[in-house]
Amino acid sequence: MVSFSFIDIFIIALFFLIILIIGFLPKKEKEGDISEYLLSGRKVGLWLFVLNNVSTWYGGILGVGEFTYQYGLLSWFTQGLPYYIFAIIFALIFAEKIRNASFFTIPDKIEHEYGKTAGIISSILIFILVTPAPYLLMIGSLLHLIFNINLFWGLIIAALSSSIYLIKGGYKSDLYTDVFQFFVMFTGFALIVIISFLDVGDFNFLKNNLPDSHLSPTGNASIIYVIVWFLIALWTFADPGFHQRCNAAKDGKTARNGILISVIFWLIFDFLTTTTGLFSRAVIPDLNNPVLAFPLYAEKILSSGLKGIFFAALFATIISTSNSFLFLSGTTFGRDIIFKSLKVKNEKRVPYYTRIGIILSSILSILLAYNVQSVIYLWYLIGSICIPGIIILIFSAYYKKYKVPNNVAVVELVAGVLTGLIWLIIEQNLSTELKEIEPMIVGLLFVVLIHIVGIKIFKMKASYE
Repeated sequence: MVSFSFIDIFIIALFFLIILIIGFLPKKEKEGDISEYLLSGRKVGLWLFVLNNVSTWYGGILGVGEFTYQYGLLSWFTQGLPYYIFAIIFALIFAEKIRNASFFTIPDKIEHEYGKTAGIISSILIFILVTPAPYLLMIGSLLHLIFNINLFWGLIIAALSSSIYLIKGGYKSDLYTDVFQFFVMFTGFALIVIISFLDVGDFNFLKNNLPDSHLSPTGNASIIYVIVWFLIALWTFADPGFHQRCNAAKDGKTARNGILISVIFWLIFDFLTTTTGLFSRAVIPDLNNPVLAFPLYAEKILSSGLKGIFFAALFATIISTSNSFLFLSGTTFGRDIIFKSLKVKNEKRVPYYTRIGIILSSILSILLAYNVQSVIYLWYLIGSICIPGIIILIFSAYYKKYKVPNNVAVVELVAGVLTGLIWLIIEQNLSTELKEIEPMIVGLLFVVLIHIVGIKIFKMKASYE
């Protein structure tokens, strides 16, 4: 489907080599220096924060291409706009609070506010949420497309290129590799957009060759459909990556301003990816597999060498997310699950447990990706089950007037998972109207009801004390 010249292959191989070299540059932390290994010593400056925050945001780049190809500007309206809004709210309300609290992870904060049981359950949910399986699957699929290697070996290469340097350098390796990948991803997409306008056509070409709905922000979608995507974007508040970067920032202002500046770069990158997706639809209107909208459009218009740069950009966009998720899952396993479960605690061992977590998460993600082999279904499955239970508790952990008793917090976590899971199992046997209700919506409704009751119980208890 896609042909590559020697120079294309060379550029892509060089990209992977540079990633490995940069990833191994940071020195190993001093023995027992947890802050250095997990959060780069909490000294991350503004621009390092921004480049890391922007590059880790687009791991699902093939899904962006697929969505834009099928629905046009609706892709930006549902996959971009709500995230800008919630990121800005997060920056203004939470960023400084999180940094000033000086915890390491979300489960740290949950345990501090709601007790050990809630902390352990939230750790397990976060560990599942940050599985990099969907991103390893995308990298493995691209490697299969380019080098025609077996998907299983592609997944192993994907895991190694995303994780091996993290074992040595920790969060600092993640930061440094993401800086390089930021420039690669912007360069690749800027090139294909410029060449599209020079060689294919201008906005009039798009207007004349796209369905009318593709140039409408809402794409003629129902208001309910749009609202569901806005609700899904609430994930921004529970994103462990956002919390990790705020905790690693040198101060609260750096975290707040870093997120606000990131939104500007997201706008620019979204313009590049959306424009590429629209050109892909206009030039190749009969694609059988829209998930390949970006790779096949690049095959159509890019010459030798430029194609290699663009595919390196695709890899950069995905790996910058997969390595961040692998480190987050390793941190969650090492610090929040293993370290906190031990009777005799030695905090100096946390980096060691985290390294084991990175290896374990890599193996589990390879197995999950190989057996499911659907990126969208992996996102849908993981998000529908894990997000509802934890999201309201994260809000309330930072605002005492919304707190609930510890036992209610545990019920909320468990009910959020079970209601979403049960709805997922039974929805095929429901009426057509009920099938349209997403499992996440059901889970969120139950959780909101439980939380409202919990707030009243908490206030009643407080009034008696």
